[in-house]
Amino acid sequence: MSANSLSRRSLLTGALSGVGLTVLGGTAARAATAPPTGKGPRILIATNEPWGTYHAAPLLPEARRPGWEIVQLVPDRSGIKPGDPVSVATPDEIPRADLLVVTGAGDWPADCAARLRHLPLVASSLAYQLPVEAPRAKEFRGRLRAITASSPAEAKVYDDYLGVRRPITVVGTPQTDDLPKHDPEKGTVLVLTSVTRSSGTGGSAPGTELLLAAAERLAAAGKHILVGLHPREDRSLWERYEISSVPSVQAAARAEAAIGIPGTVFPVVAAVGVPLVGCTDPRLQIPDYLLSVCTHTITNADDAVTAVETAEPVSSKVLYEAVGPVGGSARRLFKVWRKAGLRDHVAA
Repeated sequence: MSANSLSRRSLLTGALSGVGLTVLGGTAARAATAPPTGKGPRILIATNEPWGTYHAAPLLPEARRPGWEIVQLVPDRSGIKPGDPVSVATPDEIPRADLLVVTGAGDWPADCAARLRHLPLVASSLAYQLPVEAPRAKEFRGRLRAITASSPAEAKVYDDYLGVRRPITVVGTPQTDDLPKHDPEKGTVLVLTSVTRSSGTGGSAPGTELLLAAAERLAAAGKHILVGLHPREDRSLWERYEISSVPSVQAAARAEAAIGIPGTVFPVVAAVGVPLVGCTDPRLQIPDYLLSVCTHTITNADDAVTAVETAEPVSSKVLYEAVGPVGGSARRLFKVWRKAGLRDHVAA
């Protein structure tokens, strides 16, 4: 079999097993289950996007207050940019830890869970999933001491995704813990991109051509286009417009409305008070709750201007169902981790 025909799962499994983590009694596995020497617990996180540290970054401010340490497990450092604020560890340098958190049931989280069997395990949704049971969820769901989701709607989807049929604690979205004040600039529209090309970090989302065309229509109509780039999007596609120098949620404070390919950030932008328009594509699979925060969804760029100009903020009821409780979310999340996940290591 050629290297090109190897599955990603095989490559990731090989990366872990190559450093002695396959055997439960291996040195690396024992080290990972020992308590850390710092003053607070150390949490390991494994995500479906192995190098996607942007999912863990919103947890850092709250983690620093009680002295918790967040470390994301990555196959290697190839996808980590210099200066990334999230600490990472590769399979051959996994530190001592108190808890393993998986955010999904893709190959990388499932492989990490399989090889760190002595660590307490929690599942926490930090990005949207689809309401279809993941093939590898059955491998570890019996070990889960707690499950959290951002909102009631996300909890329903996460339940189907994990196939658990058990209570899921709604904690809110950590990105809402520091929402900016909505102070829109006249004529400014925030364009929320997705990912045009798949990479080792994660897949792509159809719809970019529609969104690019919609941005052109809006610019021609006199709108100022402010682009909130997905962390993995191709920047060169959007350089004709102003690309925000701050994260999309902070950029939303400047926008009269937002348009984009519906994703995890949509409910958070809605929580800022920004009306949303979704660009959809027949190839896209989008959970209903992400669409619920959109006043309109469009499939034709010619509809963009009217849709943006008539979009309105969502009701508080719709917002709560999609985004969950606003403020204090990371604190609630850590409370669940402490009580359910760290009971063998750290006093509640």
